Amino acid sequence: MANLKVNSEIGRLKTILLHRPGDEINNLTPRFLGELLFDDIPWLPLAQKEHDAFADTFRKAGVKVVYLLDLVVESLKTSVKVKEEFIHQFIEEANVYSKTLSEVLFDYLNSLDVREMVCKTMTGIKKTELVGYKKRTLFDYADENPFITNPIPNLYFTRDPFAVIGNGVSLNKMYSTTRGRETIYGEYIFKYHPVYKDNPMFYSRYNKVNIEGGDIMVLNKKTLIVGISQRTHPAAVELLAKNLFYNNKTEYQQILAFTIPKQRTFMHLDTIFTQVDYAKFAVHQECYDNLTVYKLTRHPSLEGKLLVEELEEPLADILKECLGREVTIIPCGGEDSVSADREQWSDGSNTIAIAPGEVIAYARNDLTNKALEANGIKVHTIPSSELSRGRGGPRCMCMPLEREDIEE
Repeated sequence: MANLKVNSEIGRLKTILLHRPGDEINNLTPRFLGELLFDDIPWLPLAQKEHDAFADTFRKAGVKVVYLLDLVVESLKTSVKVKEEFIHQFIEEANVYSKTLSEVLFDYLNSLDVREMVCKTMTGIKKTELVGYKKRTLFDYADENPFITNPIPNLYFTRDPFAVIGNGVSLNKMYSTTRGRETIYGEYIFKYHPVYKDNPMFYSRYNKVNIEGGDIMVLNKKTLIVGISQRTHPAAVELLAKNLFYNNKTEYQQILAFTIPKQRTFMHLDTIFTQVDYAKFAVHQECYDNLTVYKLTRHPSLEGKLLVEELEEPLADILKECLGREVTIIPCGGEDSVSADREQWSDGSNTIAIAPGEVIAYARNDLTNKALEANGIKVHTIPSSELSRGRGGPRCMCMPLEREDIEE
């Protein structure tokens, strides 16, 4: 049984999962940016240097850093059968339609060392690098994409493909096709890894409705917060609730569902709202003021059903009731609306707590960071001129696997 434990957003971190950006970033091209969910192309050498500074900030705080690539490799090395199963699944989900090309691609990937093979699935496989590739089908002649399998450049946002909730995992169904393959890696980690297999599974990537980790927040052992966003469907929140309340018999008593604007600027809840201390939250004020909150609980009389209620109280009062503490709201970018919009765009409120009252934030969001410090928060800043081009902040770039419990 894996040592997974995340019962809050702020308990002292013990283990964190990252993905260091690789050649999948170098395989971004202007023509396919929109399809791959990027607005710009990061410069990889500097993006890696910034990401290394991010990882070192965790290490200096005593946090163990593990990498997605390493965990996938360790999972696939458990047997030849597992490696071959992974390759077949990857090819199928990469939408390689030709049977002959699928066979050529399988032979190519299977001939590689496991680490090199996994890297290839992440970085993308160009037609020019596959020995044996030639145009055979009408699709081959009509397709103008230089890749047989597209790069997966969003991988460094490890928050979204899955989420650790308590001692279990939500293996997510991603909103966009281009990110769908990211969850394959999580599937094999939680199915085969010697340390991280055999955990309760609270959501399946094979479900029909989408949910992403940037919308999932563990407030405490009894309350989960989930954003209803561009990338998380209300039906997915209900399914997650039923799995937590009934199918796995967890301690969770309620899910608070927050509605946020369904647009790219606010793609996940954590782009406008993160917890930074016991009862302190960094928020984008405009969205915060307009959130609608629903409470999902076990139905009092119908087994397996949910009771859904719209809450009328101000959000600070709702959070106070859940936490048993007076709540402090810290506006991203301060009180000025222009500064707030600018710093929200560069993920000013997307912080990751190392411990209660201690967070990592992008250095570029200086107004937000000053506001956090003025409210007693210790802020570790990291450079982000390239990482931020992917439209995600420190919380987006990491997945806690283990936190210490906090005093309730």
